[in-house]
Amino acid sequence: MTRPFKDIWFVLSAATLALFALFLLYPLLNVLSASLSAGAGGQSGWATLVNDPRYSSAVTNTLLLGAIVTVTSTLIGVPLAFVAARFSFPGKALIALLPMTTLIVPEVIAAQTWLMILGNNGFVTRAFAEWGIRLPSFYGWFGLITVMTFVYYTYVYIGTLAAIKGFDSQLEEASQSLGVPPGRTLLKVMVPVVAPSILASALLVFTLVVGNFAVATILGQRVYLLSVLTYQSFVSEVGTNPVMQSTLASVSIGIVACALFVQRWIVSRGRYEIVQGRGAKPSPLAGFATLPIALGAAFIMIVSLLPLVTIVAGAFTRARGPVMRWGEWTTANLERVFLSAPDPIVNTLIFAGIATVLSLLISTVVGFLVVKKRNALTPGIDYLSALPLALSGTVLGIGLMISFNGSFLPLAGTGAIIVVAYLIRRLPFGIRNASSTLYNIPNSIEDASISLGVPPLRSFFKVVFPLMLPSIAAAAVLVWTTTVAELSASVVVYSAGQETMPIQIFRLIDSNLMAQASAYGLVLVGVILIPILIATTVFKIDLFAAK
Repeated sequence: MTRPFKDIWFVLSAATLALFALFLLYPLLNVLSASLSAGAGGQSGWATLVNDPRYSSAVTNTLLLGAIVTVTSTLIGVPLAFVAARFSFPGKALIALLPMTTLIVPEVIAAQTWLMILGNNGFVTRAFAEWGIRLPSFYGWFGLITVMTFVYYTYVYIGTLAAIKGFDSQLEEASQSLGVPPGRTLLKVMVPVVAPSILASALLVFTLVVGNFAVATILGQRVYLLSVLTYQSFVSEVGTNPVMQSTLASVSIGIVACALFVQRWIVSRGRYEIVQGRGAKPSPLAGFATLPIALGAAFIMIVSLLPLVTIVAGAFTRARGPVMRWGEWTTANLERVFLSAPDPIVNTLIFAGIATVLSLLISTVVGFLVVKKRNALTPGIDYLSALPLALSGTVLGIGLMISFNGSFLPLAGTGAIIVVAYLIRRLPFGIRNASSTLYNIPNSIEDASISLGVPPLRSFFKVVFPLMLPSIAAAAVLVWTTTVAELSASVVVYSAGQETMPIQIFRLIDSNLMAQASAYGLVLVGVILIPILIATTVFKIDLFAAK
């Protein structure tokens, strides 16, 4: 019988588990334990949370905002997915761009561009003001709901579209052949099958809203929200007692954990299996009835792509301080970014590049262990590798700062802690994508190599690894695009001189310097878009199928 520690895969499993324990579990336990200690005045953070109306209203507002955005995102995503799956019409191909917007346009840029349109100094606001019409303030609930809805509805759209396309249309035909009207067939046959996917996507949106930092901070203003108060508590408590930040972070963890538990419960209860089904062929839309559908889809498309257009226009617009001179064009903003202040670009490329390489190495090993080399440790690895999905970046950043600030591993203040934050936060994307092809690779191929005398590790690199390359390439693109746009964790752990592009954009927005922020935003969009275009057009990688 082979001893576990002589098995290379068991050793790698133990090393992976130790990595997760050090950089994920240890910081989380520190956050939870700090929330139980006494804060200023000897009062615990939980007592302060209950007694201070700011914190209690932040919890209520966060839950309410999550519920509202989940509903509005579902109301847009589900009908749009149904129209895209069942009908064909001119311009439908443009809808395929919708998933791209979630990758190309980071949240901080989405918030910024909406402010440039409808903020106090936005060009639409100013245009209406010249006509004597004063628009309501975009800050607060209106802005939060609008921006988050158009940022997150694509998650519902993608999940619902996949479910509808996988639905067997023969079930509908059988129902209608028995005399059931089409509308009732839709409700009685299709809806129960696709409902778990819709609910799972909706709950994902809820968790993203709860953990959202960029939009909440930029547009929230007088609306107290959990993520914003957590960050503000961290900033005010650095070097002192981190009780309140830990307490608020613990509340966020609890809310998201409950949402994920409900999601898993819904998915487990609503499991339907479609055996060799035939998807419905899209039927062409014709007549006046098609007009509202086409207009609705066009409106959603235009609003979704508006941030991209605005960021390009803003980057080339002349500005004097916070005043944008719309219609006056210049390249000075980009010249300043590339020639006078290129450090955020360099930092982003270095930190994200290192994190992406490390993420791919770990993702490839973890994916292979979880799928092909299961042992006593791999269930724990599988669970821990998905845990970062349930954590907001702010919570993870606070945990890392508490754990590695002057401790046995003093990473705080170095660029290494940014790389660690990137790595842990985006690792689930890499693992899920890198392992996606392993389920289709038979074990007999590797077994044949080993039986011919090739060592296990060499067999992996010679036989399995080449077959994993397409999924690893997809993982590389997704990890890179989401890492360079990361803000909520990096804004907590960075030090002076380590600003990345999202952090610099966030700071410029706070100073109301939108033209410079747009220039950095345009560079950031380019850094995200170029790998996607190369992957999808040159290497024909289907990023969203892998996702």
